[in-house]
Amino acid sequence: MKETAIDRPHKKRNYKPAIIIITILVNGLVVILSGLPGYENFTAFDVTILPMMNAIFNSFTFLFLVAALAAILKRNVTVHRRFIYAAFVTTTLFLVTYVTYHFLSPSTPYGGTGFMAGLYYFILITHIVLAAVIVPLALTAVARAWNLENERHRKIARWTMPIWLYVSLTGVVVYLMISPYY
Repeated sequence: MKETAIDRPHKKRNYKPAIIIITILVNGLVVILSGLPGYENFTAFDVTILPMMNAIFNSFTFLFLVAALAAILKRNVTVHRRFIYAAFVTTTLFLVTYVTYHFLSPSTPYGGTGFMAGLYYFILITHIVLAAVIVPLALTAVARAWNLENERHRKIARWTMPIWLYVSLTGVVVYLMISPYY
């Protein structure tokens, strides 16, 4: 009788050190870049295109996450996994363009006032805080899935999915609100 992958015991890996290192690197890089003035003499290409690319990548992340959620609700694990990986890819591309933009240009202040300014800063602050939180949550969720810890994966995914959806959607909203001021 031929042994299958299901029959063999699964060796669990300890992803915790990698999750901690990646979380510190990603969040640390964003914090450091937020304090830098921006490299204003860069002329190789027009960096003002990068915020729009950020919004596009966030839009795709949101759509991929919705599709992943729909797939898992239908118990289609393979499709769910593919859409989660796609969301990781677009989130990574977002991160690259975000870091590049904030390294190469000065920060853009929001120009609105009154209620809209309050709304913008509420969305921005919750977006930033939850974006920092989503890094270890998403990495832990995928690590638990890789280790076939399905119940533990479900537990963390119930928190991770809505937060990641919020972060990706509010990333687009922040862009739409600040884009007139670029």
